[in-house]
Order: sequence, then structure tokens, then C-alpha cells
Amino acid sequence: MSTKKLTSEEAIALEDQYGAHNYHPLPVVLDRGEGVFVWDLEGNRYYDFLSAYSAVNQGHCHPHILKALQEQAQQLTLTSRAFYNSTLGPYEKFVTDFFDYDKVLPMNTGAEAVETAMKISRRWGYRIKGIPENQARIITCHNNFHGRTISIISASNDGGATKDFGPFTPGIVSVPYNDLAALEAELKHPHTAAFLVEPIQGEAGVFTPDADYIPRVAALCEQYNVLFVADEVQTGIARTGRLLASCEGCNCTGARCESTIAKKPDVLILGKAISGGVLPVSAVLANDAVMQVITPGSHGSTFGGFPLANRVAMAALEVVENENLAENARILGELFRNEIQKLVDTTEVVTLVRGRGLLNAIVINDAEEGDAAWRICLKLRDNGLLAKPTHGNIIRFAPPLVMTREQLLECVAIISNTIIEFEANEWRK
Repeated sequence: MSTKKLTSEEAIALEDQYGAHNYHPLPVVLDRGEGVFVWDLEGNRYYDFLSAYSAVNQGHCHPHILKALQEQAQQLTLTSRAFYNSTLGPYEKFVTDFFDYDKVLPMNTGAEAVETAMKISRRWGYRIKGIPENQARIITCHNNFHGRTISIISASNDGGATKDFGPFTPGIVSVPYNDLAALEAELKHPHTAAFLVEPIQGEAGVFTPDADYIPRVAALCEQYNVLFVADEVQTGIARTGRLLASCEGCNCTGARCESTIAKKPDVLILGKAISGGVLPVSAVLANDAVMQVITPGSHGSTFGGFPLANRVAMAALEVVENENLAENARILGELFRNEIQKLVDTTEVVTLVRGRGLLNAIVINDAEEGDAAWRICLKLRDNGLLAKPTHGNIIRFAPPLVMTREQLLECVAIISNTIIEFEANEWRK
């Protein structure tokens, strides 16, 4: 292997030649990260306003998380679940206490955790609810994003995600998001086992539902004896100003879940920031009445619950607690939306800002198939801030939660000045 340092142009060319073309990255090659900043191969510094799709809530290369990684890496990394290991039990107690559930099933990626939750839901439907064999239904929402596996894209109405990948998994029904009447109509079906939902639809453009949507979802699921399954892979771990976005009404702005709501999710799916972006770690949490359906041999993963992941995840959650990241996200998120609203009020380019906590988006006054949002993101990059369009004309803004007020205001200035300059020089051209 050559020790010659690549240029950005060379790194992009290598990916283009040897890698599958399953992504369309912004043309910047990142080489180093610390806190809210990343640097490219040429040494240019950028504010990271994507946080690896909210995996790096604790900031890049947080020293507390890296210390746990390094210590455990020198002791024991992997055992498989054929044996007990000395970190899994402590981690399982820690994470169930942290989120106030009886049991956790550890996995690796968010998509795996969603698949796990679907399996738990189906088996619960058969063994506890009494649904006839092979008749269980899982309800999802239009414009969801739960991952890329065959079962998960079977729930998608995104042609780009589904074309030429069929046939698809049966037993999955989709309803409009934020539509309680449509949901209730499907919940009434006696073979419905679960409703799988994102509390905020991130990939759909940070589409934030009505304030009472999730609490009423929880109540409807309880009424019809259907599992309420919350996919918090992107919205969880303090991103939205609460520990969990699905805990509306719960006082979780500090750290641990206090469970002061009438009904929390029956099944909670976590990933991304549960490891601070250091390792692929995910988890499915539920109480004993649900998790009892999982028995030896019914589900597993060689890496699920491996020692390195267990130590890293505990350290990552300690950072969330010790540094009050949920509260910081709540305060800075309100500041961000208030400041960007001034831009909305004074420009034709941006028509809307929306979000919760530090998960926000702006809508660009362009057709979904247009390229204005992409061109704005290139200009933001040139001005020292990295963001990425979603759904063509929407730009998502999700910086690490360790950001300070001063840094946020500097970023607001970058965004505002970039868009004002874009409107003056490139808009409608």
C-alpha cells in the first residue's frame, strides 16, 4: 500500500473506479474530524451540518468515547454470542436503565434493528395477540425511510429505492404520515401486529408531524392492541431536544428517560448516535411482555452485543448525559429556526424552515427535480459548511449536539450569506 497522501481529486477518482455507485456524495473528501469540525485532504476546515445522518451527535472523535474504544480494543473485541462476555451484561443493564425498558436486543446497524423489530412484532402477533399463522400485518407510513433491506423497502413508496428489487415482502401496509384517520382504519384490522413509524421523517425532509400525532398514535395502538414501534435511529439520542422524539410529554431534556408519559413505544429502535459514530451499534428495546417472544435460536448476530460495541455505547450515552446534549439541542434548535426564519421572510429562495431540536431543514423554492439545493450546498461547502439535499429541493441541517451558541450563530451567518449571494448571482439563471 502506497504511503503517498492522496489529493481529493485522486480519492474521488479511486472511489469512482473501484466502488459501487450507490451514493452521490458532495464533492469533498474528508480526512479528519474533531467536535463540530471536519477537514478535507487539503486541510480546509468545515462545519459538519449532517453529523453522518445524526450518528455523530456527540461530535467527531469525542475523547471519552475514544478512550473506551482504545481500552477495550486492547483487551477483547469479539466473542460472538456463543459465550458470555464481561461487557454485555453491564451494557444491557446500563441501556435498559437509561431508556427505562426491561430488555434490549443488541444489533449492529439501524436496518438490522428495524428488521429485528419487525420479527419481534410478527412473533408477538402470533404468540401473544393470536393472529393466524402467516397473516400478521405491519403498518408503515408513506415516505418513510427505515433502511435498505428487502423487507424494509417493501414498505417504501420511493421508486428509486424499490425499482427492480422485487418481489417484495408481503404483510406490509402503508398509510399517509400524520393522518390519524387513515391509521385507525388499518389498526382496526384484527391481523395487525404493529405500527412502525419515525417520530419525525428525516429522509423525507425533516417532516415534523402535528404536536399531538405521536401521543395519539400511542393511544390508538393501545386501544387496538397493536404494538407501537418507534424508529428512532435518526431522531433518538437527544437529536430533537429530548432523549427520544417519541416521548412527547416526557421530561427527557436532561438525559435519562423519566417515563412520565401515559404510553411510550412498545418497541424502541436505536442506532447511529448510540455509539457516537465510532462503531455500527444498534439496539431494540422492549418490556418483558413483548421481548419474551425471542428465544434461543430465533434471532441473532455474530457482532450483536460484541465487547467493543458495548463499551463504546456506554461511553457515548454517558456523554449525552454528562454534557446535557438534549437540552443544548433544544435551546440551539429554537435559536436556529428563529434566525433562519428571518431569511425565509426576506428571500424568495427559501420558503420554509422546520424541525425540532437540532434536526432541521429548509425548503428551497425549486421543483423537486431541480438542482438549486445541490448548487446551494456546493456554495455552502465553498464557504466552510457541509450539508446535503434530500428529496431534491430540501436541505437538511443537523450539526453535532456539542455545538456552542457562538458556533451556531456563525453557521447561521454562513447559511444566510450564502443564500443571499446565491439569490443575487445565480437564482433563476
